[in-house]
Amino acid sequence: MADTPECRRSLQPKYDDKGLITAVVTDRISGTLLMVAHMNAEALSATQATGVAHFWSRSRAALWRKGETSGNILTVREMRVDCDQDCVWLIVDPAGPACHTGAASCFYRIVQSDGSLDGEE
Repeated sequence: MADTPECRRSLQPKYDDKGLITAVVTDRISGTLLMVAHMNAEALSATQATGVAHFWSRSRAALWRKGETSGNILTVREMRVDCDQDCVWLIVDPAGPACHTGAASCFYRIVQSDGSLDGEE
């Protein structure tokens, strides 16, 4: 993507060859990294239209609204895009745990120097 004034003023996502863009999600209050997922154009559009985080599930090959079964929705308070527009950052108010395991964040395990994992769900 050329670094033109127009590109700096409007959202023009740079999707990968599968039509996806990485989405990083953090808690608005604590700043905690909650999850990393992927969005396609439909998920990004649904997120913008509803103010609730939507993603593309690569494993199910389907659009999903985070919390559609658990009720743990992610209300988007701010959306940012990186300089290359190939990654979005959602700053959210979570309505419960972000991880499907029930953990507040998907990043609850610490990788030790020997490769073992430390942390509980």
